[in-house]
Amino acid sequence: MEFENKTIVITGAAGIFGRWIAAYFAKEGAKLCLSDNRMDGLEKAVEELGFDHSKVLLHATELTSDTSMLELVDLVKREWKAPDILVNNAGIYTRFSLLDMEFADWDRVFDVNVRAPFVLSREFAKLMIAEGKQGSIVNISSGAARKMTQNGVPYCTSKTTVERLSKGFAMELAEYGIRVNVVEPGFAPGSEVSELSDEYVTNMLKNIPLGRASGPEDAPGAIAYLCSEKAAFITGAVISVDGGNSIGNYKRPERSTQKV
Repeated sequence: MEFENKTIVITGAAGIFGRWIAAYFAKEGAKLCLSDNRMDGLEKAVEELGFDHSKVLLHATELTSDTSMLELVDLVKREWKAPDILVNNAGIYTRFSLLDMEFADWDRVFDVNVRAPFVLSREFAKLMIAEGKQGSIVNISSGAARKMTQNGVPYCTSKTTVERLSKGFAMELAEYGIRVNVVEPGFAPGSEVSELSDEYVTNMLKNIPLGRASGPEDAPGAIAYLCSEKAAFITGAVISVDGGNSIGNYKRPERSTQKV
């Protein structure tokens, strides 16, 4: 129970990975600040996952608004002074042709996937420094940071950028004992924010070497490791937890059912 009563901020907490991450740390006894732009989704998650209400803060955060993000920071400062851990999990996945997309579509991807992690990492790091906390920040990226997909250029580019940003923060916050790392989760269909066709999901699953989608213990386990004392000498690292999906192109072999 290393995370007993540790204070943890999780963005995008109403989504698939956000709920999994929150559930993992709640099981470890942590205090949670759950952020999402869907308050109803946060309230639903708290009830369905059976969280202890005395250990949960909720904030409806619009990550394209500086005012809203700073309200989240102020809430945490007021209640906890500073968090022990920040998980920048929120992100949006859009599929656009570069020739057809609107400028605003590009801007929204980068506002949520890059600018918001920058703002929140900076502001929460300032709180950690003021309180002398040697905290941990984990930014959620994707294998798309290294593997371009057709019609997914804005998303891929944003994830490459957030990984470079994370390494920059790792360098600048090292003197304060604050570690910054990245986790690239595996494919997990079912997001309400980024809808995917059945055909797309089927094709994606065929391309994963270990043969399945990401599960509720996979990425959260890696995040918890990076925030633990076992990873005390790790910063600026990127860990892929994707069943090998980002290794390269993969086609599952057809094996004969006949005995030789």
